[in-house]
Amino acid sequence: MTNMEEQKPEATVEKQGDPKDIEDNKGITFLSYIGILCLIPLLSKKDSAFAQYHAKQGVVLFGLEVISALLVPVAGIGAIGYLIALVFAIIGIVNVSKGAMKPLPLIGSIGEKINL
Repeated sequence: MTNMEEQKPEATVEKQGDPKDIEDNKGITFLSYIGILCLIPLLSKKDSAFAQYHAKQGVVLFGLEVISALLVPVAGIGAIGYLIALVFAIIGIVNVSKGAMKPLPLIGSIGEKINL
């Protein structure tokens, strides 16, 4: 196996968080995947790497939801976007419940690039 085959693509790399940070902030971090409520952990938990990671993923997901809302009149594209956003939100909530810092499929790498 070559070195290239052993490396995971950037979008699937799971980060390790501080167990105390995860346990202390897990409750508020669930809000990261509920629409505009992603702003609550983003703005109130600036010292938590776990909450910030998921809140930034939630901001990208919220952007997908807004774009989907704008595309509702276009032949069902908006509905597909909402369905994808719902699936990603469920994945994100499961990751929070497990204490995992794993990026969402397709859009996760975008969230990791947000610097606030």
